[in-house]
Amino acid sequence: MKASNAKPVSFRKIFVVAGLSWVFDAMDVGLISFIAAALIEEWHLTPQQAGWIGSINAVGMLIGAIVAGFLADRVGRVKVLMYTVLLFSLSSGISAFATTFAVFLFLRFFIGLGLGGELPVASTLVAENVPPHKRGRMVVLLESFWAVGWIISAVIAYFIMPIWGWRSALIIGALPALLGFYMRIGLPDSPVFRTREKTKTSFIENLKNLWSPKNARSTAMLWILWLFVMFSYHGMFLWLPSIMVMKGYALIKSFGYVLLMTLTQLPGFYSAAWLVEKVGRKIVLITYLVMAAISAIIFANAETLPMLIAGGMALSFFYLGVTGTTYAYTTDHYDNEIRATGAGMANAAGRVGAILGPMVVGYLVAANISFTVIFSVFFASCLFAALNVLILGKETRVRKADEGEQIMLNQGPINQTNP
Repeated sequence: MKASNAKPVSFRKIFVVAGLSWVFDAMDVGLISFIAAALIEEWHLTPQQAGWIGSINAVGMLIGAIVAGFLADRVGRVKVLMYTVLLFSLSSGISAFATTFAVFLFLRFFIGLGLGGELPVASTLVAENVPPHKRGRMVVLLESFWAVGWIISAVIAYFIMPIWGWRSALIIGALPALLGFYMRIGLPDSPVFRTREKTKTSFIENLKNLWSPKNARSTAMLWILWLFVMFSYHGMFLWLPSIMVMKGYALIKSFGYVLLMTLTQLPGFYSAAWLVEKVGRKIVLITYLVMAAISAIIFANAETLPMLIAGGMALSFFYLGVTGTTYAYTTDHYDNEIRATGAGMANAAGRVGAILGPMVVGYLVAANISFTVIFSVFFASCLFAALNVLILGKETRVRKADEGEQIMLNQGPINQTNP
């Protein structure tokens, strides 16, 4: 009995450590949306400059996702996860002391470097430690920690920033550095990485494998999906507090309203986590993308506060279900040997969208383009992403009865421990 109890503890530790990494990652991304609204007032930033705060972060995330994904396939998931967490945590703490906009952007790049590297590696580590028929649900549940981080960031913005200022929020964001040291203690790496032969393939070889006849269609679909999902996510959510201020609401009240909208992220994740194993990844992605597109239009055209909050809550619910399912869907498509590289490269494609999203909004706002037109861009982006999955995507849900066949296809042992 004792031997049978050891493995579940091991998985719980992996899941919690990876989940806490996502909490603090989301805290940073969430806080920067509130901090940007504060910096516009304090540093008198233009909309274009404010857009660069999110975009330069995404540049770092793009590079981090590519490098960390390849290194995770080469030297191990846990080691890369640890150093990426330390990088973005320490950079966040240092950025609290930035005195110029240029220095602040410089540090945001390194925060993005660590953040972009951590996310695909964490989802890969969790995916490889559960049976295939539970993989989608557990990866989406891992993503739900992102909602917890966003909620915490909104709480910090509403209750702490008005008293202690935006710099205090960034110092709090440095706390995950402690997690990096905790991760050193006895955390096992992915079983497929521990047991398979450590072949030293190059990055170019892995990239060619992603575009081999076996994987090319999936890779194309995933890169397009990530590009448009991240374009819309970062374009809409990083500007959410600032948009509320531009609509005429006071800064602190706007933070409170965004906090209300953020609360629906958790049920959005949980509903998607339940549905991906019941009806499949593909239909969940398409449905949630279409509903997110409709919610974006409702939010942009809302003329009353209740309708504005309702539209924002619906947008948070469906769009965070989209992002959680996207991570699960991505890890399903590749064999163990290139899974982290595949997830990292798809994530990197998304970072191109994340670079463009905040910049596009900044320049459109500066040009006095209406929010209806701006959010119509995101409406079209969501629908195009859904169409891409409909045409090029395949269903990857694995039933328990088919699990043995799936393990053979993945060419590696899967930890059969129930999470």
